[in-house]
Amino acid sequence: MDPLLLYPDPPPVDVARALDMAGYSWKAVSSEAEAAAGSWIGAIVAADDEDGNGFAFARSIRRDEYGIAPVLLLVKGSQLAELGGRHGSFDDFCVTPFHPVELEARLKHLLVRGGTAEVAEDLVTYDVLLLNVETYQAQIDGRPLDLTYMEYELLKFLASSPGRVFTRETLLSQVWGYEYYGGARTVDVHIRRLRAKLGEEHAGLIQTVRSVGYKFGESRWGS
Repeated sequence: MDPLLLYPDPPPVDVARALDMAGYSWKAVSSEAEAAAGSWIGAIVAADDEDGNGFAFARSIRRDEYGIAPVLLLVKGSQLAELGGRHGSFDDFCVTPFHPVELEARLKHLLVRGGTAEVAEDLVTYDVLLLNVETYQAQIDGRPLDLTYMEYELLKFLASSPGRVFTRETLLSQVWGYEYYGGARTVDVHIRRLRAKLGEEHAGLIQTVRSVGYKFGESRWGS
């Protein structure tokens, strides 16, 4: 699959991180010549770059000789008034700073709508938590989480069934496997580590259910 074009080079760190999390291939360019030399499934152009060249670059790559589409434009809130009269140079826009889930959703919508690509990423999301099952990457509120393999597997298992209560024994058998002979304390230790890595603000996503076990978040279907 062709990569996404990112402008400028180097690209905004938050954009690169969000695309890596979502499993997209991308390449940053700094000029029209570099854009013309490549084959792309679409482009993300930062119009909020310091040089102020984003708008002009987006307009240039949509000319007939380039024809790069779709184009997702990144703008600051203070730049929204500047979009008037420029709608022919982009297909959608996203206001910065953005949540990575929003950026991924807007991009996926553009690519699928335009028939450019069928996105195959496998994500587990809950509120500000994002897990990429294919790349084993995780982030909370845009912050990457440095998880061990079992911490990742436990968090993925819990986040895949929000609101459901699991006993320690169930978690041991489903996450560690039936042949694992460790005790229930193993679960408690991993839960404590996960809460610490999620940070004080988000540690409450994993709740202790007295005398039963643990649950993650609240059911999306209500009580």
